[in-house]
Amino acid sequence: MSTAAIRLACLDMAGTTVADDGLVLAAFSAALDTLRVTETAERERMTEYVVDTMGESKITVFRALFPGDEQAAQEGNAAFELAYGARVELTRALPGAEEAFAALRSEGVAVALTTGFSRATADALLEHLGWRGLVDLSLTPGEVGGRGRPHPDMILAAAARLADDEPRAVAVLGDTASDIRSGLAAGAPIVAGVLTGAHDRAALLAAGATRVLGQVAEFPDLLREHARQLHP
Repeated sequence: MSTAAIRLACLDMAGTTVADDGLVLAAFSAALDTLRVTETAERERMTEYVVDTMGESKITVFRALFPGDEQAAQEGNAAFELAYGARVELTRALPGAEEAFAALRSEGVAVALTTGFSRATADALLEHLGWRGLVDLSLTPGEVGGRGRPHPDMILAAAARLADDEPRAVAVLGDTASDIRSGLAAGAPIVAGVLTGAHDRAALLAAGATRVLGQVAEFPDLLREHARQLHP
């Protein structure tokens, strides 16, 4: 158990705090249409990879799907972002997300949102949901040199700005294995999974989740439990 008090919560967006009802996969399908990927087995293979790598930077995913073809990766990523942005009004806050933000901040814990989306898509989500005033920071891979999850860069950048550059004062919540790996790589003592998104309990635990929650609303209680263990 960490001996540091938690001062920063880093939460993922889609699947963790934001419900998009399959919009990521719909936008990916639109991107494959743009790239003229028509063969059924190939589309299924690529879609499976997208599910497995949920949470990672989208341009990184497209580069893996189209190795050595940067033009196709960029075109696919642009088409994905355009398709997602055009449907952003279909997204909504997951139950308890906004209340969790308020509870954490009222108890002295800063709130940072991290995502594999581009800044334009993240901004569209923040505007649509009305979240700009509810969180302290949002970060995308492009703001940390381009490395998204499972690298720890976004979490470490948030810690540098909001937790005195101390990863042991950070708690992480995400719905994918890449969220978990990112938090562990950063050195966060609490790296919790949540069952409202892409990956199930087994996948989250296999990735190393320190706890698996049913929903984001449970996250403040997890941090309170940690605080009680520090100061019984």
